[in-house]
Amino acid sequence: MSSSNLEIVERGFEAFNSEGIEGILPFLDPDFEATTPPELASEPDTYRGPDGIRRWFDSFYEVMDEIRWDARGFREVGERVVVEFTLRARGKTTGLDFGQEAVMVWELQDGKAIRLSLYPTLDQALAAVEQESSA
Repeated sequence: MSSSNLEIVERGFEAFNSEGIEGILPFLDPDFEATTPPELASEPDTYRGPDGIRRWFDSFYEVMDEIRWDARGFREVGERVVVEFTLRARGKTTGLDFGQEAVMVWELQDGKAIRLSLYPTLDQALAAVEQESSA
């Protein structure tokens, strides 16, 4: 795997943090799929395509402002990019800052992200990547 996938994910993070959801959409394949697990979401779901991703983030923006992803590290693992990060947001009503740590596993194809999986810990993310790679 070339480092270009890593660079694409890094640029996607920058675009999301500066422009919100519309900033990251150009980095996503039209058939992109993201799944939120019960450990990290009050309403776990799978979101598909640009409309699904907008729907996912609309649920955040109903109660939060200033959503951003603060990456603590990007790494290539096989054909995927693993990112430890903190979701940062500010409550619309309270103005209180919120942070949730998690790990993203990005899968890319032809320069576009095709799948995003979220995990509560790095160990769980790496185990899932290893399991998928050996399947």
